[in-house]
Amino acid sequence: MGMVNTAGGPVDASALGQTLTHEHVNIRTPGVRENWPERSNREAARTNAISRINAAKALGIRSFVDLTTADMGRDPELLREVQAITGVNIVVATGIYWMVPRYWHGRDADDLAKAFIADFEQGIQGTGVKPGAIKLATDQGAGGMDEVNEKCLRAGARAHRATGLPILTHNGPPASAADQQRIFKDEGVDLSHVAVGHVGDTADVGFLKSLMDGGGVIALDRFGMDPILSFDERVNTLVKLCGDGYADRIVLAHDSCCGIDWAPDISQMATRMPNWHMAHISEKVLPALLERGVSEAQIEELMVANPGRLLDPAKPY
Repeated sequence: MGMVNTAGGPVDASALGQTLTHEHVNIRTPGVRENWPERSNREAARTNAISRINAAKALGIRSFVDLTTADMGRDPELLREVQAITGVNIVVATGIYWMVPRYWHGRDADDLAKAFIADFEQGIQGTGVKPGAIKLATDQGAGGMDEVNEKCLRAGARAHRATGLPILTHNGPPASAADQQRIFKDEGVDLSHVAVGHVGDTADVGFLKSLMDGGGVIALDRFGMDPILSFDERVNTLVKLCGDGYADRIVLAHDSCCGIDWAPDISQMATRMPNWHMAHISEKVLPALLERGVSEAQIEELMVANPGRLLDPAKPY
């Protein structure tokens, strides 16, 4: 297997171990810290991240993907520092979220792709930290698959083909994952290098199978967000997919945040979703899967083999 870029440098894909494919150390609004530093949550996020990551590490997690893009306040120095302290690999992302900054609205897909490629070739913000994944997003909050969103998806697809970095996505609602796959296929992307995300917010097993039947990977990556879909619905959906032979095309995560300035107090979110943290899958989900008939070998696929294969960079094509 090849080498995967992390905040602390390249790591062999075969050595990633148990991996969560969609988490966040710290999401922040660009411009706030620069203008009102007293409003920054960086230190609180750092402390919370170290605590939460160490709790997950104690239960077997060895790596995770931080899908915080530049427009979400990506902080490569913070990620490098947290990786050094915890010893858990943090795969950093280039790409763009669904709330696309105005700067990119009037620029074309190739120009945006160049920005993603520059992160990969030159490192992020002069730090030398290089991305190991491309994050893209579709959300009905931005009008769904509109012209700007499609441009971003195409830009990410072109950056993927130029760099070999895998694509991991956000979807709201899950149905938009099919549109994402359509755009990626139109750009010539091999869907085995794409994990369409947040599709675990539906229990529609038939739909999830359709996303995988064409060679795609799905990310059931919101475990712990129980108000959206209950614990039992999420687990039972995964049990059914594993029982039907799809365990080799699924990756898992929580989409948890150790810090986020979109809410005045992150503890309010933790109160509403007490299972929304990086240890939840290891602590509660995996035991529930085993109790409901998923095998140890399938757990190994979900947690180790599948994310390792997904994050293993392709040759540019």
